Amino acid sequence: MRAPGPDTVLDLGDPHAVEDLRVFLSRARAIEDGAVRLQAVGGVLAAYVLVMGPRALGEPVPTILGLRTAGLATPAQADVTVAMASVFDRLARLGASGTELELPPAQARAPWAAVTPPRGPWTLEGGVDAEAVRGAAAAGIAEVAAAVPDQPGAAVVQGVRAAVWGRDLAPCPALPAGAAFAAHMLGFITPGEDLQRFSCGPWSRLSSSRGHVLCRRAPVLQGS
Repeated sequence: MRAPGPDTVLDLGDPHAVEDLRVFLSRARAIEDGAVRLQAVGGVLAAYVLVMGPRALGEPVPTILGLRTAGLATPAQADVTVAMASVFDRLARLGASGTELELPPAQARAPWAAVTPPRGPWTLEGGVDAEAVRGAAAAGIAEVAAAVPDQPGAAVVQGVRAAVWGRDLAPCPALPAGAAFAAHMLGFITPGEDLQRFSCGPWSRLSSSRGHVLCRRAPVLQGS
């Protein structure tokens, strides 16, 4: 089902913006080949993707989302969660010069998309060194690869990822280490540009000029 009265075509106005969306989704698909939430409000399109999140109640995995925004040539209102594969199909039809993205008619079932990060107000907490974030991501990826045995079960893989990416990020303990993984894998780390950390309630945000990583740590269950 589609949300009440959304526009069915989003005009990004510039082929470069279309290519930027394609690259972002390609990076996201390499992490989690699932769904993307496309939220258009006026002249802005926000594309949310899941990087990681708990698969069961009480699992100590933080919810980490990637967010990329783009301007729209024509104001629109839409909020749909659709399969990435269907968006790629429509991006392919645009060719090299098309800019009008037709929204897929069928929505995907993605529980994470119901967890909406706040729009604000966000409080700037300070800068985070980009190279330290990149180093933390590389170290975590290597640790996960070394800890996961050959032909592991899904539970084993999820347990290792929870242990590595759920711990504090070394250069910034207020963030889970998974934030570094997301920023690195989604291409949000820019050489020579420190990232900025923001907070709003239980959410944290790690931002650069290329995009945003939104994080919420898993709640601690009573008695655990």
